Amino acid sequence: MREAGAWLRRRAENVAAAMLAVMFAAFVIQIVFRYFFNFPIGWAAELSVVMWLWLVLWGAAFVLRHDEEIRFDLLSAAAGRRARVIMGIISGLALVVLYGASLPATYSYVTFMKVESASYLKIRMDWLFSIYVIFLVAILARYLWRLAHLVRGREPEEADPTQASSGL
Repeated sequence: MREAGAWLRRRAENVAAAMLAVMFAAFVIQIVFRYFFNFPIGWAAELSVVMWLWLVLWGAAFVLRHDEEIRFDLLSAAAGRRARVIMGIISGLALVVLYGASLPATYSYVTFMKVESASYLKIRMDWLFSIYVIFLVAILARYLWRLAHLVRGREPEEADPTQASSGL
């Protein structure tokens, strides 16, 4: 099971890399057409924005690991094991409740957006915004899984300031 998860994670990273490549190519094409040919093209800018939206939400949903998320762990780092578990349960429950409560309205809005389409790409907006519904479901699943571990008494990882990194 762990191997299948690792394989899926690598494929999610491949998809994110492909989106980044498409976004970069559209950006370069936009620059070339605007400054070398004096012929601005709108589809390249629109494609860059769409790829950025999908890349950020796809990455947050499927590529980013829990320990790579940005968090403010000043209080949890100073707390003991039991307090960290309680804080993890409270924050996990808050996220599940808030994201879960927003899911029906989000789905309704996204499906309503089928009446609109992108200006240049002519892609229906419900397809473009569907990544947010996918993101919500993935985050809900991730935090439900995390809550299950915390309720069973598995300790959240202790903050290690020596392992902090900018990612560079």
